[in-house]
Amino acid sequence: MRNGLRFGLLGPPVLYAADGEFRSIGSGKMRALLAALLLEPGRIVSVDVLKDALWGGAPPASAQASLQNHVTRLRRLLDDPDRLRAVPPGYVLRVGEGELDVRVFEQHATAARTAHARRDWERALRESAAALALWRGTPLSGLPPETGGRAFVQRLEEARLLVLEWRYEAELQLAPTAARRDRLAPELAALTAEHPLREAFHRLLMLVLHRTGRQAEALAVHRDLRARLLEELGVEPGPAVREAHLEILRDRGDEAAAPDPTEDSERAQRGPAAAPADPGPPRPAQLPPPPAYFTGRADIRETLRLTLDPGRAAVGPGFPERSGPGVVVISGMAGVGKSALALHVAHGLRERFPDGQLYVNLHGATPGMTPLTSGQALTALLRDLGAEPRRIPEHPDAAAALLRSMLAPTRTLMVLDDAAHAAQVRPLLPAGAGCAVIVTSRSPLTVLDGVHRFPLAPLSDEESAALLRAVSGRRDGLDGGHPLVELTGRLPLALRVVAARLAARRALTPDVLAGQLAATEGRLHHLEYDDLSVRRSLAVAHDALRASDREADRDAAFALCRIGALDLPTYGARLLARLTDTDERRAEAALDRLVDVALLEETAYGRYTPHDLVRDFAREIAGAAEGPGSTPADNSSAVTERALRWYTGVAGRSLEAILEPGLDREDRSRPTTSQPPPHSADVAATPPFHSAKEAFAWGDLELENVVTLVERSAGSSPYVPLLVRLLNPYVQRSGRVAELEILQRAALGAARRLGDEAAEAYALGDLAGLHFMTGRASDALALNDEALAIWRRLGVLSWVRRGLNNRGMLLEGLGRYAESGEALLQSLEFSRELGDPHMEAITYSHLGNLYEHTDPRAAIDHHKRSLAIGDTVRDVIIRHSAHCNIGYAHLTLGEPAAAVPHFEESLRILGSHGDWHGESQTRLGLVRALRGVGDWERAVGECDLLLCRADGRADRYTGGLARHQRGLLLRTRGDTEAAYAQWELALEALEETDSPVVGELRELLAER
Repeated sequence: MRNGLRFGLLGPPVLYAADGEFRSIGSGKMRALLAALLLEPGRIVSVDVLKDALWGGAPPASAQASLQNHVTRLRRLLDDPDRLRAVPPGYVLRVGEGELDVRVFEQHATAARTAHARRDWERALRESAAALALWRGTPLSGLPPETGGRAFVQRLEEARLLVLEWRYEAELQLAPTAARRDRLAPELAALTAEHPLREAFHRLLMLVLHRTGRQAEALAVHRDLRARLLEELGVEPGPAVREAHLEILRDRGDEAAAPDPTEDSERAQRGPAAAPADPGPPRPAQLPPPPAYFTGRADIRETLRLTLDPGRAAVGPGFPERSGPGVVVISGMAGVGKSALALHVAHGLRERFPDGQLYVNLHGATPGMTPLTSGQALTALLRDLGAEPRRIPEHPDAAAALLRSMLAPTRTLMVLDDAAHAAQVRPLLPAGAGCAVIVTSRSPLTVLDGVHRFPLAPLSDEESAALLRAVSGRRDGLDGGHPLVELTGRLPLALRVVAARLAARRALTPDVLAGQLAATEGRLHHLEYDDLSVRRSLAVAHDALRASDREADRDAAFALCRIGALDLPTYGARLLARLTDTDERRAEAALDRLVDVALLEETAYGRYTPHDLVRDFAREIAGAAEGPGSTPADNSSAVTERALRWYTGVAGRSLEAILEPGLDREDRSRPTTSQPPPHSADVAATPPFHSAKEAFAWGDLELENVVTLVERSAGSSPYVPLLVRLLNPYVQRSGRVAELEILQRAALGAARRLGDEAAEAYALGDLAGLHFMTGRASDALALNDEALAIWRRLGVLSWVRRGLNNRGMLLEGLGRYAESGEALLQSLEFSRELGDPHMEAITYSHLGNLYEHTDPRAAIDHHKRSLAIGDTVRDVIIRHSAHCNIGYAHLTLGEPAAAVPHFEESLRILGSHGDWHGESQTRLGLVRALRGVGDWERAVGECDLLLCRADGRADRYTGGLARHQRGLLLRTRGDTEAAYAQWELALEALEETDSPVVGELRELLAER
């Protein structure tokens, strides 16, 4: 087992030789240095941290030189001196997979936990034994206190106890030999003596004694445990111990029904109950201390106070008098500050509840703790209210009724902290109107009736900075804009960890700490300090889901792993179903469970996103899933490819819904040499969209994810050029110019890398279209000509025709009219040869735009021919474009009144079909026409609408054209200064384009 190990912390720190033998380490300082480096394996440990580990808070003047000497000596002991390198601001010790006993122990422990949850007893025994064999004693033993690591040791010792439980459980389930059973009893007896309140060991000892025929001793173990729990904690044993007790009693037959003679003897000796000599228990005042540095949440605090105050009848109509107790649920993700808020508010209300304040930590999500049952919590509450332990009913319903009776006449405040679910809380709620209850939970507990819910979000920037300043004691530079605020996700727990680090090490500056957080691949290892840990807080919910017997819980744990592997901005059920090989119903249930345990947030209906620190945690568990024993389907590249396949399949259906039937749709769907073979089957397996509107809505939801995937995968996946080509009609017609440029450049690079000429030509042509939309006609022409050359070489006539058509349109915009006419006439001839009326109509439209420069009446005739074809084939885009172009021809003729109805008809035809370029050009023409007829008010309204939509799409080109028109409108009203301001903004947006408006803007600004 030890041949692969090189370092050990599970005992005194040691080095292992290649043969597994220990290598001697010199002084205690050397062991402390090794331990400090191994506590952060593979990560930079600063010089300050190492000095603290070796000398505590008082390093000698020679500490720097001494540290360097210790580092040099430690290097000589290592099998490879290059393992330990100086990396500013400290040192890093390279530790490979399987070389540190702690990591190997945790791997075996994780495997044992999984096997235990799945009832795979043989593997659970094997993995547990392997984990325990690594222990040589107490972790970090033999080191001075200043070395630190107390929380690290506590975590490992708790993990070892859990592994021991799983090992003994597995042995018991595998029916050990009689000799082994005989040895189990004394081993477990020793463990129960060492851990007298750990119920799992007592349960195992009871079962071992029972199965070796020692029932009386087994019952005695139960009786002693129950008495100890009642005396010291005021709680009954948990369900697992009770089930073991019942098993023993059932096997005893009739004897089990007889009363315990010991209890009868004790009862007889006690005689009749005597009146208590003392005046009764004191009024409960159990609230833990209030948080020392509570920050923010002012509005929520006030609303909570008004909701809980039993005398709130006079507050006002917003808070009507209540007839029952005030119950609030404060919910949110791990570390968001639920308990701190609850205690802060509870302390502020103490005087309003003179009969006492009760506090129970239900441990619903406490690392290393089993959640309390409602029966255990009831017993604790009744004992605290003065009930005799032996008079507390064992049946939960009776105990709940007694609790309500005792609280009914009182004004008592109860805090139920860290609830796991509604069933844990419901029996604990009082009924009297004078009582109030604050429940904290990661879940909003929506099945609890009659409660007020307060979901918590992370703090604001300024609140986060205030918390950092208060806890750390630092004042300078820690404002809401400091990087630490963003890097901690504004999560109070993470902020407290960072602030504690700053408070503990005065030499550590906020900027240096921010640099460490930003430079690391995962932030979570920096967000642990003493007993504070963001990672452990998040892991509780995930581990509980993974070990659950419920399908939805296990699906949720797997879904979070897939979310970490894919790491997209948002998620929906359809995508997750594909990633997890389930149906949409199960995927949606999994997402809802993740929301319920605050590992995801539903930001819009059906759209889910994790907090930044949950993203880090999800990436960690996804990385762990790629370890030994994983399948190729588990790695992140395979998950990414699966997502790309799904998006490409749906994009194929999007193309069918958005593009009108014809050669353009057929050409874009035609396979190229790099197209993955499964694509056709993926499209066939994807349900079609019912309308173009539905396809556009899907694109609006998923475009951000697509851009993320395409940027990440452009150098590796053949799906990239195909996905971008199929999605281009949606992105282009939506006017998402920023996303369009990212996608098309990625597609072009991927196509060239794959050596797929057709895919390259598609990308070149689509990129040319983007340049045209943004006013860069010269660049668009060069790209279009590159694509045209490829299509000619490949002999694809339909795309040669389209390239000529685009070439003619671009040349016309650049004022090269003769060349434009030649290209357009060639395109028209090819369209007729191909029998494609759709492209023939588009070419007539471009010819009309060309003739508008010399004969606007002839231009209108060409646009009417285009309109006639559009009416025949019932093509929305052609009809809308024809009316728009006729409107522009009338503007050229100086007939704005004739232009207005054509622009209006163009917009009416377009409706909600989605074509941003067409819509923006039409609205621009309508603004000009309305200005021409003197309808100033309406022109301003249309111009503002156009500008708003352009800015929403980051379309600077259209925004510049709109601001040009707005300036002209302002000048008409005499507001020349405002007009000049608009023209300056317009020129800034258009200066790098080929638009003729640039020259006009310069002339207008020159008049100033």
